[in-house]
Amino acid sequence: MAHTYEKASITAELANEIVKAAAKKSAEIGVPMVIAVVDESGVLKAFQRMDGAALLSVDIAQNKAYTAVSFGISTDAWFDFIKNDPPLHTGIVHTPRLVVFGGGYPIVVDGKIIGGIGCSGGHYSQDMVCAQAGLEAVGGN
Repeated sequence: MAHTYEKASITAELANEIVKAAAKKSAEIGVPMVIAVVDESGVLKAFQRMDGAALLSVDIAQNKAYTAVSFGISTDAWFDFIKNDPPLHTGIVHTPRLVVFGGGYPIVVDGKIIGGIGCSGGHYSQDMVCAQAGLEAVGGN
């Protein structure tokens, strides 16, 4: 019987490429972002607070990345997941670090979740655009 298992994890190099791609999109749309990439365990791996990005967005971006990797679904999917379930809707939203609006995605390579990205700084629809641009750096995600 095995007593250990292996987990795939994002490299620092890829995490930084993702941040760079998300920051480029943020500059294109003119909305300064905070961009956070976490590893498969939700620990911060790469980070950038662009000039002019809101201070509150620092925690939100990290929590979006954490939420995405911790359950393996994007943060925007959470609302649909809970909206018609009153006990879940009123209870789970009090879970620390859980974000239920867009801007956080799991990072998947070869079918394995290796990390998460979270962007915050604009409306969540803008955050989603920047995070998705970061994911394009992964290819096939």
